[in-house]
Amino acid sequence: MTPHPQHTAKVQTIDPRRAAPSYELRVRRLGAALSLYEVWQLPAAATPHIAAPTRVAGLKGRNLELVEHRVLRRLAQAGVKLARPAGEPMPGLPLSEDLALHLGLTFRALAPMRSRERMRAVAEGIERMDREEAAYWLGMAMHRRRPRRVLAALRMLLTEPGA
Repeated sequence: MTPHPQHTAKVQTIDPRRAAPSYELRVRRLGAALSLYEVWQLPAAATPHIAAPTRVAGLKGRNLELVEHRVLRRLAQAGVKLARPAGEPMPGLPLSEDLALHLGLTFRALAPMRSRERMRAVAEGIERMDREEAAYWLGMAMHRRRPRRVLAALRMLLTEPGA
């Protein structure tokens, strides 16, 4: 017996390359020596609830300067190049989910910080995290009612006592 046409569900086949969330890095030059790095999540088949690009995190100014070498090294390891012709706006650069999670968490955790030593400790701790741990902390920081408390707890765990 065949099911009635009204009762059969349509199943879409999704290309495996599109089955993952989609992220990009946007870099803006705000001045001669000032940049803004932002991680954005883009609409994708894997995330149907996201209809428009959503900002995950961003970092600029002094805090970015303190960790920019780490960010550039991670981008280079992933094959992402920030080179652009002079005078042209930089297009969004596609990021892997793993890289987007780590950069997003790093940017969110470091944005309000002031102590150079604590920022270094937090950045190193986030670099050592595996993908699942970074995803957990970023999800908590993005979707909890009080994300600042989550990030404060993360910073406390990643810095040495008395630092």
